[in-house]
Amino acid sequence: MYKFLATIIYFVTNIVLRKVKVIGKENIPQNEAFIVTCNHRSMVEIIILAMALYPKEVHYMAKQELFKGKLLDRFFRSCNAFPVNRDNPGPSTIKTPVKLIKENKIVGIFPSGRREDNAPMKKGAATISVMSKSKILPAAYEGPNKFKDVIFGKDKCYIKFDQPIDSQSFIAAHKKNEAIDHITATLESRTNALIQTLKNEA
Repeated sequence: MYKFLATIIYFVTNIVLRKVKVIGKENIPQNEAFIVTCNHRSMVEIIILAMALYPKEVHYMAKQELFKGKLLDRFFRSCNAFPVNRDNPGPSTIKTPVKLIKENKIVGIFPSGRREDNAPMKKGAATISVMSKSKILPAAYEGPNKFKDVIFGKDKCYIKFDQPIDSQSFIAAHKKNEAIDHITATLESRTNALIQTLKNEA
């Protein structure tokens, strides 16, 4: 389902409408699994981030409330999403994305949740990066917050990628918990800088 829907949306948004502008595409890791993070205010970032990485597939960490009922559960899982209990995170919160990365897949995480820009980040992305020995690709989105505005509005959708953060370089210099704190702080700083430059460029 993911590939089918992504191909259709990519054709509409990127080829026909030319609405998606990707900056820093050269920073996307090639031939390796990684974590991609992004700011998050609506469902639009999820779709546009996937379009910026197309044809690569992203496996998104999503709140478990979206998976209520067999039909919704089946649909979201077919779209490469996996549920997470944000209020009471259990071992699967880490185990599932680590397993996906070890299977050479890309994991998408929104460390600040659905909040305003400059919100404090949670440590999940950094923890998963350390556990899976993978890099974090910081990204930021600026543009319409409603999909109807993406299709019918005039404003473009901007995604900007920064250079990947290598968690192993932090592990080499710090104890595990300290490394996770430093990675989270670095990711937060990089993301806020990306948001600011996008606001100036968009």
